Amino acid sequence: MIIDFHTHCFPDALAPRALAKLSSAAGSLPCTDGTVAGTLASMRADGIALSVVCNIATNPRQQRKVNTFAATVNDRCASLIALGSVSPDSDELEEELDYLLDHEIGGIKIHPEYSSYYIDEPAWERVFAACEERGMFILTHAGYDFISPDRIAVTPRRLAAVLDRHPSLTVIAAHLGGNRLWEEVCEILCGRENLFFDTALIAREGIDPALARCILDRHGHDRILFGSDLPWSEPRRELAFLRSLSLPEASLRKILGENAEALLRR
Repeated sequence: MIIDFHTHCFPDALAPRALAKLSSAAGSLPCTDGTVAGTLASMRADGIALSVVCNIATNPRQQRKVNTFAATVNDRCASLIALGSVSPDSDELEEELDYLLDHEIGGIKIHPEYSSYYIDEPAWERVFAACEERGMFILTHAGYDFISPDRIAVTPRRLAAVLDRHPSLTVIAAHLGGNRLWEEVCEILCGRENLFFDTALIAREGIDPALARCILDRHGHDRILFGSDLPWSEPRRELAFLRSLSLPEASLRKILGENAEALLRR
């Protein structure tokens, strides 16, 4: 079973506006229409059995809408698992995390580029502490992003500082630990406990295959999760890249699904 641990979709009414804005900023066209139906169609076409939907609350006002959407997706779509999200500026942070747990959502997605704070700044500490206390995992964007090309809020060194302060917090660093910062990932993050990398967008971003294989081997195949970043890259493209790395079949099975299954069962 192939699990795509990094996808995005939006409520039907919001999807056209959201994708138009994001695709204009990225300078590239999406691979789906950004709806739940579009995501499911892509999954069927590319042989994906289960997808994790990464929602992002870019401010406190969005939190409940985003998390209600996540809960609705989970109730209606057996082949989608939607994550929640919170803002570091929220006055209702713990209530919102408890709302997610009440709806059996055990993890959140954060994207610090949408806030005013780097990931290792004090504003994020209460988010990490509250998730650590509740046993919730965090999937964070890591490395370069087109929405803030001159400000990288999650570098390998900054993320390492967070991990040092929260040794029991399970973190998934997207884009193989740090988009376009892979040499630093190899040096600073590989081998860290309670840290997973997803593979979202690495084929489209053009990572050197030898460097990708080095990161996978040094970090450990048990802590790598397949991700595509749909609708910004097609799962088939990201799958083809992983399959080109000549990984052992047992390792490929772990990366494509077994690791995700184990993490989601925690």
